Amino acid sequence: MAKQLLKAPEGTPSDVERIKRESNYLRGTLAETMLDQISSGISDDDNRLMKFHGSYLQDDRDLRNERQKQKLEPAYQFMLRVRTPGGVSTPEQWLIMDELAQKYGNGTLKLTTRQAFQMHGILKWNMKKTIQEIHASMLDTIAACGDVNRNVMCNPNPYQSEIHSEVFEWSKKLSDDLLPRTRAYHELWLDEEKVAGTPEVEETEPMYGPLYLPRKFKIGVAVPPSNDVDIFSQDLGYIAIVEDNKLVGFNVTIGGGMGMSHGDTATYPQLGKVIGFCKPEQIYDVAEKIIMIQRDYGNRSERKNARFKYTVDRLGLETVTKELEERLGWKLEEAKPFHFDHNGDRYGWEKGVKGRWHFTLFVQGGRITDLDDYKLMTGLREIAKIHTGDFRLTANQNLVIANVTSQKKKQISQLIEKFGLTDGKQYSAIRRSSLACVSLPTCGLAMAEAERYLPTLIDKIDEIIDENGLKDKEITIRMTGCPNSCARPTLGEIGFIGKAPGKYNMYLGAAFDGSRLSKMYRENIGEEVILNELSVLLSRYAKEREEGEHFGDFVVRVGIIKATTDGTNFHA
Repeated sequence: MAKQLLKAPEGTPSDVERIKRESNYLRGTLAETMLDQISSGISDDDNRLMKFHGSYLQDDRDLRNERQKQKLEPAYQFMLRVRTPGGVSTPEQWLIMDELAQKYGNGTLKLTTRQAFQMHGILKWNMKKTIQEIHASMLDTIAACGDVNRNVMCNPNPYQSEIHSEVFEWSKKLSDDLLPRTRAYHELWLDEEKVAGTPEVEETEPMYGPLYLPRKFKIGVAVPPSNDVDIFSQDLGYIAIVEDNKLVGFNVTIGGGMGMSHGDTATYPQLGKVIGFCKPEQIYDVAEKIIMIQRDYGNRSERKNARFKYTVDRLGLETVTKELEERLGWKLEEAKPFHFDHNGDRYGWEKGVKGRWHFTLFVQGGRITDLDDYKLMTGLREIAKIHTGDFRLTANQNLVIANVTSQKKKQISQLIEKFGLTDGKQYSAIRRSSLACVSLPTCGLAMAEAERYLPTLIDKIDEIIDENGLKDKEITIRMTGCPNSCARPTLGEIGFIGKAPGKYNMYLGAAFDGSRLSKMYRENIGEEVILNELSVLLSRYAKEREEGEHFGDFVVRVGIIKATTDGTNFHA
């Protein structure tokens, strides 16, 4: 019966499928295009392929109208995303990323919600040099974007550092093992001698196939009780199970994903579902077979419905699980108990094991830059020069200065104080629990501001927070400029998704631990209405909440919004 249900949707393949098919394993005409000095842009076909190499062509939308008046092409530039499995980098790598941002980028770094570095403002003629210098640091941009598995996330968990090291090693191995096998990246950017078309060398992609996946694929690894990687938002999730202080394996979740399209009820965010348990050494086998199921049965006609979550919902969780176990040749064990109590970061100094310390720094919007009154980038540069541990990029766009020795702790504390680097404890808890995507001016999909606007909006929300005595009450608030949901707004207790300039859809009711989706509360509203609504809601929350009750749970309990535990009910 299951075999009869297992088929991909019928329909004409999307144009992206043509581009991949004709690309000769992701090469296309990129080699020639990047040498073209006439334009700072590239063709749409090549831009689609650039994603597989970790980059998108963008332009500065703040300058579009002026450049159009001057009859100039848009201010084209590239965004480059660096793959950092588990968000871990060495101090030496940090310094190189800083240097490249100054030399080739716009002088800033973005810490993404997938624990990766992102640089903006790189010109076409500097792309190859930038990628080569990244490669020399033992990092890369391979598969940081595109229809393949992206950067594998891993819980930084500084207060459980004895487990983190082991879990991180598994996540890093997973990220490396799931890379595409094509040598296109190495040929195009690292000057490796070409193998494509050589008679004695037949290039293959045993897992992905020549067309790769129907859409992007995301994997995360969480260590309870922290769900900071938002495990239920992942196409494939692994929940670490620790017994007697030993990692015994992982519960497996499948079918999560946050993106959707405005006005299209056939698209929706979805939560991953737990399907069983596997041993640590089995996670690659499980991931490979899940990816192959999506390769074979995902939607290649309609990209809006091409994510794995739609494949799982269309075929059925039980059917997909049975197909997985048939391909594995063994059955998953029954899922083991676990518990999440939050999805945020723990700020300030935390003591780990073996005399090591960890300092979690609050980074608003994930933007590493120097402002007139806050030299964040300079301060971190000076810390990196003396730090002997590592840096960990968190899924909440913050930064952990990790594995600090007792000898270095005093020096690093002095630098933190000298540059005024903050753990955010002077801010409201809602600001510390905020996420925002880049959005304008560089993202071509943005319909409204996010990173540049959310801090200003929180300034005004803070007045309401203070009036109601809620400054220390953690409430997750997230904003994106479009429904692609890079900052996972539908897992925020308060979420905003851009609809038009200055206008947002407002969502409420997600769980503080990331286990329940929000639902739309108000559509297409501006700042005045947002503040009026929050004034009423937060006042009620302050007066009517139960002991220890989170805001998302409160608005569901009192009937302000319906609970959404499955994406298929998101629009209901």
